[in-house]
Amino acid sequence: MAEGPVAPGDGSAWVFGYGSLIYKVDFPYLDRRPASIEGWERRFWQGSHDHRGTPQAPGRVVTLIEAPGALCRGVAYRVDPAVFDHLDHREKNGYVRHRLAITLDGAAEPVPGLIYVATADNPAFLGSAPLAELAAHIAQARGPSGSNRDYLFELARALRALGSHDPHVHELALRVDAVLGATRRPAEHG
Repeated sequence: MAEGPVAPGDGSAWVFGYGSLIYKVDFPYLDRRPASIEGWERRFWQGSHDHRGTPQAPGRVVTLIEAPGALCRGVAYRVDPAVFDHLDHREKNGYVRHRLAITLDGAAEPVPGLIYVATADNPAFLGSAPLAELAAHIAQARGPSGSNRDYLFELARALRALGSHDPHVHELALRVDAVLGATRRPAEHG
Protein backbone atom coordinates (compact mmCIF):
# COMPACT_ATOMS: atom_id res chain seq x y z
CA MET A 1 0.00 0.00 0.00
CA ALA A 2 1.22 3.48 -0.82
CA GLU A 3 1.79 5.96 1.97
CA GLY A 4 1.02 9.64 1.90
CA PRO A 5 -1.41 11.91 0.09
CA VAL A 6 -2.98 10.95 -3.21
CA ALA A 7 -0.85 11.75 -6.21
CA PRO A 8 -2.63 14.26 -8.47
CA GLY A 9 -4.46 12.61 -11.32
CA ASP A 10 -4.21 9.00 -10.13
CA GLY A 11 -8.01 8.72 -9.95
CA SER A 12 -8.18 7.60 -6.33
CA ALA A 13 -10.11 9.43 -3.62
CA TRP A 14 -10.01 9.67 0.16
CA VAL A 15 -13.10 8.74 2.17
CA PHE A 16 -13.37 9.41 5.91
CA GLY A 17 -14.88 6.77 8.20
CA TYR A 18 -16.27 7.90 11.55
CA GLY A 19 -18.66 5.04 12.40
CA SER A 20 -18.66 1.42 11.30
CA LEU A 21 -16.27 2.25 8.46
CA ILE A 22 -13.58 2.45 11.14
CA TYR A 23 -13.92 -1.19 12.23
CA LYS A 24 -15.94 -2.97 9.51
CA VAL A 25 -13.80 -2.66 6.40
CA ASP A 26 -15.56 -4.76 3.78
CA PHE A 27 -14.08 -2.98 0.77
CA PRO A 28 -10.64 -2.84 -0.88
CA TYR A 29 -8.48 0.21 -0.24
CA LEU A 30 -5.11 1.53 -1.37
CA ASP A 31 -4.15 3.21 1.91
CA ARG A 32 -5.60 3.45 5.43
CA ARG A 33 -4.63 6.24 7.81
CA PRO A 34 -5.85 7.54 11.17
CA ALA A 35 -7.28 10.96 10.41
CA SER A 36 -9.55 13.75 11.57
CA ILE A 37 -11.98 16.30 10.23
CA GLU A 38 -12.74 19.71 11.70
CA GLY A 39 -16.12 21.21 12.45
CA TRP A 40 -18.09 17.96 12.91
CA GLU A 41 -19.29 15.78 15.83
CA ARG A 42 -20.63 12.21 15.90
CA ARG A 43 -24.19 11.71 17.12
CA PHE A 44 -26.45 8.65 17.32
CA TRP A 45 -29.24 10.52 15.56
CA GLN A 46 -29.68 8.47 12.37
CA GLY A 47 -32.20 5.65 12.19
CA SER A 48 -31.04 2.28 10.87
CA HIS A 49 -33.85 0.39 9.16
CA ASP A 50 -31.55 -1.87 7.19
CA HIS A 51 -28.56 -2.80 9.37
CA ARG A 52 -29.02 -2.31 13.15
CA GLY A 53 -32.81 -2.21 13.19
CA THR A 54 -35.84 -2.86 11.03
CA PRO A 55 -38.41 -0.60 9.36
CA GLN A 56 -40.80 -1.35 12.25
CA ALA A 57 -38.13 -0.85 14.95
CA PRO A 58 -35.17 1.15 13.66
CA GLY A 59 -31.87 1.15 15.48
CA ARG A 60 -29.69 4.22 15.95
CA VAL A 61 -26.36 4.75 14.21
CA VAL A 62 -24.00 7.69 13.97
CA THR A 63 -24.11 10.60 11.63
CA LEU A 64 -22.22 13.86 11.79
CA ILE A 65 -23.53 17.24 12.83
CA GLU A 66 -21.75 20.48 12.17
CA ALA A 67 -20.06 21.86 15.28
CA PRO A 68 -17.67 24.79 14.84
CA GLY A 69 -14.37 24.14 16.59
CA ALA A 70 -14.99 20.38 17.02
CA LEU A 71 -12.52 17.72 15.89
CA CYS A 72 -13.79 14.29 14.85
CA ARG A 73 -11.25 11.44 14.80
CA GLY A 74 -11.62 8.45 12.53
CA VAL A 75 -9.92 6.64 9.68
CA ALA A 76 -9.36 7.78 6.10
CA TYR A 77 -9.16 5.30 3.24
CA ARG A 78 -7.73 6.02 -0.19
CA VAL A 79 -9.90 4.05 -2.59
CA ASP A 80 -10.35 3.44 -6.26
CA PRO A 81 -13.53 5.23 -7.44
CA ALA A 82 -15.14 1.84 -8.25
CA VAL A 83 -15.42 1.25 -4.48
CA PHE A 84 -18.08 3.97 -4.25
CA ASP A 85 -20.68 1.63 -5.78
CA HIS A 86 -20.27 -0.60 -2.72
CA LEU A 87 -20.05 2.30 -0.24
CA ASP A 88 -23.09 4.05 -1.72
CA HIS A 89 -25.09 0.84 -1.29
CA ARG A 90 -23.79 0.29 2.24
CA GLU A 91 -24.64 3.88 3.25
CA LYS A 92 -27.95 4.01 1.38
CA ASN A 93 -30.31 4.54 4.31
CA GLY A 94 -30.28 8.34 4.27
CA TYR A 95 -26.58 9.08 3.82
CA VAL A 96 -25.23 11.35 1.10
CA ARG A 97 -21.66 12.21 0.15
CA HIS A 98 -20.10 15.53 1.15
CA ARG A 99 -16.72 16.91 0.14
CA LEU A 100 -14.37 18.18 2.83
CA ALA A 101 -10.75 18.39 3.92
CA ILE A 102 -9.34 15.40 5.79
CA THR A 103 -6.26 15.72 7.96
CA LEU A 104 -4.23 12.50 7.79
CA ASP A 105 -2.12 11.80 10.87
CA GLY A 106 1.46 12.81 10.10
CA ALA A 107 0.61 14.74 6.92
CA ALA A 108 1.66 18.37 6.54
CA GLU A 109 -1.48 19.44 4.65
CA PRO A 110 -5.09 18.23 4.59
CA VAL A 111 -6.24 16.23 1.58
CA PRO A 112 -9.56 16.62 -0.24
CA GLY A 113 -11.96 13.83 0.58
CA LEU A 114 -15.49 12.62 1.05
CA ILE A 115 -17.71 11.69 3.98
CA TYR A 116 -21.17 10.16 4.19
CA VAL A 117 -23.56 12.25 6.28
CA ALA A 118 -27.21 11.66 7.12
CA THR A 119 -28.82 15.08 7.47
CA ALA A 120 -32.03 15.97 9.27
CA ASP A 121 -34.02 16.08 6.01
CA ASN A 122 -33.71 12.34 5.28
CA PRO A 123 -36.67 10.06 6.14
CA ALA A 124 -34.61 7.82 8.46
CA PHE A 125 -33.33 10.69 10.64
CA LEU A 126 -34.43 10.25 14.28
CA GLY A 127 -32.72 13.29 15.77
CA SER A 128 -31.61 14.20 19.24
CA ALA A 129 -32.83 12.55 22.42
CA PRO A 130 -31.63 12.47 26.04
CA LEU A 131 -28.71 10.06 26.58
CA ALA A 132 -30.84 7.79 28.79
CA GLU A 133 -33.42 7.45 26.01
CA LEU A 134 -30.71 6.82 23.39
CA ALA A 135 -29.14 4.14 25.60
CA ALA A 136 -32.46 2.35 26.18
CA HIS A 137 -33.16 2.42 22.43
CA ILE A 138 -29.69 1.14 21.46
CA ALA A 139 -29.76 -1.60 24.13
CA GLN A 140 -32.83 -3.27 22.60
CA ALA A 141 -32.55 -2.63 18.82
CA ARG A 142 -31.48 -5.39 16.44
CA GLY A 143 -31.37 -5.75 12.67
CA PRO A 144 -29.94 -7.90 9.86
CA SER A 145 -26.35 -6.78 10.67
CA GLY A 146 -26.69 -7.56 14.38
CA SER A 147 -27.51 -5.76 17.59
CA ASN A 148 -27.40 -2.02 17.86
CA ARG A 149 -25.42 -2.30 21.11
CA ASP A 150 -22.66 -4.27 19.33
CA TYR A 151 -22.39 -1.43 16.79
CA LEU A 152 -21.96 1.04 19.67
CA PHE A 153 -19.47 -1.14 21.58
CA GLU A 154 -17.38 -1.86 18.46
CA LEU A 155 -17.25 1.85 17.67
CA ALA A 156 -16.19 2.71 21.24
CA ARG A 157 -13.42 0.08 21.09
CA ALA A 158 -12.23 1.26 17.68
CA LEU A 159 -12.07 4.88 18.84
CA ARG A 160 -10.15 3.88 21.95
CA ALA A 161 -7.68 1.96 19.72
CA LEU A 162 -7.18 5.22 17.78
CA GLY A 163 -6.46 7.02 21.06
CA SER A 164 -9.64 9.03 20.72
CA HIS A 165 -12.21 9.72 23.41
CA ASP A 166 -15.59 10.73 22.01
CA PRO A 167 -17.74 11.83 24.98
CA HIS A 168 -21.04 11.08 23.19
CA VAL A 169 -20.03 7.55 22.13
CA HIS A 170 -18.27 6.58 25.35
CA GLU A 171 -21.00 7.93 27.65
CA LEU A 172 -23.60 6.03 25.62
CA ALA A 173 -21.55 2.83 25.94
CA LEU A 174 -21.47 3.23 29.72
CA ARG A 175 -25.21 3.87 29.83
CA VAL A 176 -26.01 0.88 27.61
CA ASP A 177 -23.88 -1.25 29.96
CA ALA A 178 -26.04 0.00 32.83
CA VAL A 179 -29.25 -0.77 30.93
CA LEU A 180 -27.99 -4.29 30.25
CA GLY A 181 -27.32 -4.81 33.95
CA ALA A 182 -23.60 -4.11 33.76
CA THR A 183 -22.87 -7.56 32.33
CA ARG A 184 -19.76 -6.09 30.72
CA ARG A 185 -17.04 -4.17 32.46
CA PRO A 186 -17.51 -0.46 31.65
CA ALA A 187 -13.79 -0.12 30.90
CA GLU A 188 -14.31 -2.35 27.84
CA HIS A 189 -16.39 0.34 26.20
CA GLY A 190 -15.61 3.61 27.93
